[in-house]
Amino acid sequence: MQTVSSSTAAAQPAPRTGTAQAGAAVSAYQGYQIIRRNGAVVSFEPNKIAVALMKAFLAVHGTQGAASASVRETVDGLTESVVRALLRSRPGGGTFHIEDVQDHVELGLMRGGHHEVARAYVLYRERRSQERAKQGVPAVAVEPSLMVTDRGQRVPLDMARLTTLVESACADLGADVKPDPILAETKRNLYDGVPIDEVHKAAILAARTLIEKDPGYTRATARLLLHTIRKEIIGEELLHAEMHTRYADYFPGFIKKGVQAELLDEKLMQYDLVKLGAALKADRDLQFDYLGLQTLYDRYFLHIEETRIEMPQAFYMRVAMGLALNEIDREARAIEFYEVLSTFDFMSSTPTLFNAGTQRSQLSSCYLTTVADDLDGIYEALKENALLSKFAGGLGNDWTNVRALGSHIKGTNGKSQGVVPFLKVVNDTAVAVNQGGKRKGAVCAYLESWHLDIEEFLELRKNTGDDRRRTHDMNTA
Repeated sequence: MQTVSSSTAAAQPAPRTGTAQAGAAVSAYQGYQIIRRNGAVVSFEPNKIAVALMKAFLAVHGTQGAASASVRETVDGLTESVVRALLRSRPGGGTFHIEDVQDHVELGLMRGGHHEVARAYVLYRERRSQERAKQGVPAVAVEPSLMVTDRGQRVPLDMARLTTLVESACADLGADVKPDPILAETKRNLYDGVPIDEVHKAAILAARTLIEKDPGYTRATARLLLHTIRKEIIGEELLHAEMHTRYADYFPGFIKKGVQAELLDEKLMQYDLVKLGAALKADRDLQFDYLGLQTLYDRYFLHIEETRIEMPQAFYMRVAMGLALNEIDREARAIEFYEVLSTFDFMSSTPTLFNAGTQRSQLSSCYLTTVADDLDGIYEALKENALLSKFAGGLGNDWTNVRALGSHIKGTNGKSQGVVPFLKVVNDTAVAVNQGGKRKGAVCAYLESWHLDIEEFLELRKNTGDDRRRTHDMNTA
C-alpha cells in the first residue's frame, strides 16, 4: 500500500479520457498545489488520490479486487468526495500539506463505511512515519503558501517581504520591541484569499495589541501604518528607506492633483514645487506614534472620495505653503514654517491644519459673537454659527442682550419665550453642521448672572426635566 504522494483540491475528479477534457481539468486545478514532506511544492494531480485509494483496497482485498467494477466505482466515488471536501476548504484555490490530504482520505474511507480499508490505511501511515523516524529523515515544517488577492489576482503571500516590513518597523526601537510577536499574531489572523490590504491591516492590529505591554510598540505600529498610507497614496509597497527619493518625486504631483480636484488653492502652483519637494525630510515620518498618525490619517489628510492623497510631510508642507502665501520670499518662508511644524517644535491650531492652502483658508479657531435682541439678529447669529462651524470654527455666543421669558414684545403685543428655545436651536445646529466634516461642532453660550433666565440657563445641561428645554451637546458659561 502507498499513501497519497501528491494531490490537491477540485470540485470533481479529473476526466480520464479525452484530450480536451483533460486540458479543461488541468486548467481547473491550476490554482491548487500540494506541499510534500520535503518541503517541495508540486502541482495538482487528482489521479494520484485515486491511485492511492486503489492500492489501499488492493492491500485489503487482494489483486482480484482490482478487476471488480464495484471496487473501481467505489474508488471513483471516494476520490470525488475527497477532492470536493478539499475544495470546500479552499474555494478560490490554494495549497494543502500532504498530511492534510491523507487525513481527508482517511475520513472519506470511514464515512463511506470502508472501515477495514481505513484501519489498514491508518496503520500503514503510522508504520511509514516510524520508518522515516528510524532513518533520521527530518520532518520539514512547511507553512502552506497562503494565497492573497492583489488587484484582483490571486498570488502567493510574500512572507519574506512581510517579515522585512515588520522587522524594519521594529528596527532601532530597543531590544524589547520584537518583530516575532507581531508576525505570529498577523499569521493567525489571515485566511486563504485575504486581500493584500487586509494583510497590512492585520499587521497593524497585531502590533497595536502589544502597545499595552511595551509603549515602544506604538512607534512600530505607526511605521506599519505609514506603509499602508504609502501604498494607498503612491500605489506601491515601499519601505521607509525607499522614501528618501520618492517624496521629492511625489510632491509636485500631489499639489497638482489637489488643485485639479478643487481642494487646494491655485496659488500653490506658483511655488517652486521642485525646491519644496526636495526640502521634505522622510525621516521625520518616524517621529509619529500610532495615535498621532492615525488621527492625522482620519481627520487631517486630504482625500478624494475617501482615498488619501496627502503624505505626512506633504501635509506639513501644504500647511506651510498656505501660511507663506503672502510672504515676499515664499519658498524660504514656507521651508522655515515646514521645519518647525514637521519637528513638532510648533503646531498650528486645528482649523489652520485643516484649511491652510485650501480654497477656503479659514485659519482661526474661535469666534465670539453677541446676539441682538430681535429675530433678524437671532437668526443671523444662527446662520453665522452654521457657516463658521462648516469651516472648523469654534463658536461662543453672548445671549445677554436677548430679553427674558415673559418680557413684552411691542411688535406683536405678546410675551417673549426667553433665550432657552433659541439655545435649543443653537444646540441642534451645532449637531447638524460639524466642523469641516472632521469633528463635531463646538459652541458655547454665555449669559450674565443678572439675566432673568439665568436659573433655567443653568439647567440646560441636566439630564432630567423637559428635554425640549435641554441642550445636551452645547457648553454653557
